[in-house]
Amino acid sequence: MRATLRLACALAFALSAPALAGPPAAGDDGPVLLHCGDLFDAASGRLLGETSILVRGDRIAAVQAGRMAPPPDMRAFFDLPTSTCLPGLIDSHVHLTGETSPTNYSDQFRLNPADYAIRSTVYAERTLLAGFTTVRNLGDNANESIALRNAIRDGIVPGPRILSAGMAIGSTGGHADGSDGYRADLMGDPGPKDGIVNGPEDAWKAVRQHYKDHVDLIKIMPSGGVLDESASADNPQLTEPELKALIAAAKDYGFAVAAHAHGAEAIRRAVLAGVDSIEHGTFMDEADMRLMKEHGTWYVPTIIAGDYVAKQAAVPGYYPAQVAAKARQVGPQIMDTAGRAYRAGVPIAFGTDAGVYPHGQNAHEFELMVRAGMPPAFALQAATTHAAKLLRMEKDVGTVEAGKLADIVAVPGDPLADIGVMTRVSFVMKDGKVYRRPDDAAGP
Repeated sequence: MRATLRLACALAFALSAPALAGPPAAGDDGPVLLHCGDLFDAASGRLLGETSILVRGDRIAAVQAGRMAPPPDMRAFFDLPTSTCLPGLIDSHVHLTGETSPTNYSDQFRLNPADYAIRSTVYAERTLLAGFTTVRNLGDNANESIALRNAIRDGIVPGPRILSAGMAIGSTGGHADGSDGYRADLMGDPGPKDGIVNGPEDAWKAVRQHYKDHVDLIKIMPSGGVLDESASADNPQLTEPELKALIAAAKDYGFAVAAHAHGAEAIRRAVLAGVDSIEHGTFMDEADMRLMKEHGTWYVPTIIAGDYVAKQAAVPGYYPAQVAAKARQVGPQIMDTAGRAYRAGVPIAFGTDAGVYPHGQNAHEFELMVRAGMPPAFALQAATTHAAKLLRMEKDVGTVEAGKLADIVAVPGDPLADIGVMTRVSFVMKDGKVYRRPDDAAGP
């Protein structure tokens, strides 16, 4: 209990530190008017041309073609005549409490939870400024992302709206077991409270602990992974009874379930058990694809993560030898799988595995999705309407329309003609507050 209290105090101190400024103060003294040279309609996948957007408080009040007459009580005006406006982007798979580094595997023995919590505030701000106003954080080490979520929600630090899964759930020695690679006297025996389960009874206890920890969803690890220090990237690591228990418990508590799964058998088991999404899906086969379509299971490809780890595996010493070997195996395959899944009609939502690559580069995923064969409009919908449905937030985010949260971003050009402009976001509004704007965007 004392250790738990010390951790809570450390996180509270880290996230209240004055080193980073908080978000802009909310203004309730008048509406904000945006004029966009073009607007991406995420529902139809089309550009609508010159459009005005009126924002009152944290919601969109009106969307009108052409130039809207300024209301008499207007508080601010942003003129973006050469930009395309879009809904705030959604990344369905991030890890905001850590970031890739050649010292990652030794840092865990030197850094405290408070160190990771402080660093997460920087990564969160980078993500927001890149245009991602909502994210799912799918795994951390000590529930730091829950504290980060709360700090952002309460206006203490700037960052995207977070749905946090807390610690991922997996099996002893599996991808969720943080003691992989430790020497014997340090390994210990992690259990359900740490997200490690061995049998259905443990599965129920782990989900109930996550409920107690105030997570927003459940992340499970039914297959091996790349960056842990075990031998396999794709072997099944949760049994069918364990998966059924995890899903049943999650449903009792109203949680969606995201499943990290590279191997075909792990994907099959997870889909049949009833998960909401398959993350990565590297070795997904045709039978898996048919099954996912039948069950309406979302696929979150994270192509950028595969691309990044494959490149870093060629850098001597960046990863331990067994990790580098898995990265060379998995990395080049993800883009091919994503292209095949798109052509097969598998439901796809945008997600990147941010933290596996440096935070703030999330939009490069759009370029890789297009390279995999997805049309630009589809890639943008994957990060807006599709992701909003996956997150069960379509009533509030995913499109620019009256009544939705005022999450609006802009890019300098036409993303349907050049998807690369998504990596150059020039305007970011979240909940009606402006966090980034081009120098020439301020009007009278």
